[in-house]
This record gives sequence, structure tokens and C-alpha cells, in this order.
Amino acid sequence: MTNRSTHRGIPRFENLPLGKQDPPYSAWGLYGRDDELGTLNRLTDATVAAAGQSEIRTGKRFCLDLPLEPSGKMTFFNRQRFHQEILREEAPLCCNDEIWTFNSQGGSQWDGLRHFGYQKEAKFYNGVTMDDIHNPGLDGEATTQNGIQAFAEHGIVGRGVLLDYHGWRQRQAAKDGAALLKPFDPLNPDIITLDELLEVAKDQGTEIKFGDILVVRSGFTLAIKNGDKATMDAYRARSNPSWCGVEQSEAMLRWLWENFSAVAGDHPTFEVWPETALDYKLHEILLSGWGMPIGELFRLDALAEHCAATGRYSFFVTSEPCNVPGGIAR
Repeated sequence: MTNRSTHRGIPRFENLPLGKQDPPYSAWGLYGRDDELGTLNRLTDATVAAAGQSEIRTGKRFCLDLPLEPSGKMTFFNRQRFHQEILREEAPLCCNDEIWTFNSQGGSQWDGLRHFGYQKEAKFYNGVTMDDIHNPGLDGEATTQNGIQAFAEHGIVGRGVLLDYHGWRQRQAAKDGAALLKPFDPLNPDIITLDELLEVAKDQGTEIKFGDILVVRSGFTLAIKNGDKATMDAYRARSNPSWCGVEQSEAMLRWLWENFSAVAGDHPTFEVWPETALDYKLHEILLSGWGMPIGELFRLDALAEHCAATGRYSFFVTSEPCNVPGGIAR
């Protein structure tokens, strides 16, 4: 009998999908048909404890969230900008209160398992449908299947690895000359290939371990920050946005499946947008096929600078998504 599992206890990539009638590459039912954690199940207590013991050394900390601000500098897809209303109270008590209104994907955020389904099948992780999400339950209450609250229960916590593609390109340009590098503009749909990411890891001396949280720095947020206002306003207002990201390929899918519990980057979609040669998006497979959270628009520049200075690109990640039952993201 052929062994259908790897030495890590997960199904072999070539054995996906697990169900003959399930969508491409899906792993529905691996952790039970009611599971809402997907690949976060890889972050076991033992895995998290080991990460803490190996990665927490100096106590240095970095916030990976972009500021929530009314300017909407990182708001794309015409999403609502952050709005803050400060309420002034002077009697009978001297105090202030506030109201926030914003799109949960208007800045740094985790895509939850309700966000992006299989497009042809119109189904989300473990077969959840649009009706499951939008129709009230038997008690008339809103449903919470695949909501972000499942991530919030234990957080996204474990060993993170930064693959600093932007920093690697800078080092390569300084060593070999910029003319020898392939053109790459974070604000265009330029591709970060799997071969390049593996070369970045090798150049950094970064070991990848099963269950890691992958973080890719493309240079996107730096490009937005350094761009002139008129150009950036026009860029954000485009009706058909496009930007850089990792390649959409079976090889990339295999690598992500075999190694990581979650993925993130400093760019808006993690994968190149719009899609290239394939008839599916990585969002479909990662979110709805495997239940793998996708982090977007992370603030990575200060972290990358520290990693380069210390020569160490792994660290302990603690992230608590918003505890909103039925939430889509954040």
C-alpha cells in the first residue's frame, strides 16, 4: 500500500484533493468537517513552545501593523477608509470616548476563511457555502462558520521566518550590479518566483521548519511610502488594480503546503495580481482549500532592518485577530 502521508503527518501534495468530488488541491475533512482552523492546526502546543524556546532571545519587539489612519494610504479595491470620531465629555465626568468605522481589509490584516472561496464551485473551506454564511441560523442569529473568531481563540502564534526579497535584491545589485537583476516593480504585477524565494532563504542562511509562519517582504509598502502623492492617489483609485506577488504555480503550492501554517507579506494580495498563467488564484487554494490564513500589508521594514543587522531572519510571532464572531478578516 502506498503511504499517503509525509513524515510530517500531512497528506502528500500529490494526493490532494482528499475527496474525489472536492475542488482542486483541497484538504477538506483533514481535521474534521467542522474544523475552522485549517493549517493553523499545525501550530500545536509543542510547536509553539519549541518556537518560543528557540526564538525568544533578546526581547526585541516589532509591531507589524500599519497605522489605522483617515488618510487611507493603504486602502485598495475602493475599500472604506478608516474613520475615527472622538467624543468629548466634560460633565459629569471629564473623559473622551471614540467610534471607529473601517473596512477590516483596509490595512494590515489576516484574510479569514470566509473571505475568498473557490470561484467555480462557490464554496469556502470545508464546503461552506454563501448561503451558510449569509442566511440566519435556526435561531435567527447570524452564522459564524469559518469566522475570524476561530483564529482569535488561540491567536496565530509560532515561529516566523522573513524572506526579505527586497533586501536580497539590494544586496545582489550592490554585488553584481543592478543591470544583472531582472526588472521588478512592487507597484506592477511583477512576480516573485519560488526559485528566488529559495535563493533568498539560502542567502540569508534561513532554515525553514514545518509549521513556520512565512513572511515575504516585496518592498511594496516602502514604494507606496516613497511615491509622490499624486501618483499614489491615482494608483489607489484604479478600477483594475495590479501589484506584485509570489508566483501562481503548482510548485509554489507544493512548497507552501509542505512547510507553512500561515503566509503573509507587505503587499496587498500576497500572490501576484491579477493571476497569470493558471486558471485559479492561490487565494482559492490557501483559504478555501486548506484553511491557510493569508496576511496582507504587513509593516516589515523595521523588522527587515533588524534581521539584516543581526543576520537572523527567524523570530517568534504573536498575532491576535479580532474576536468578531463571523468576521471576514483582521
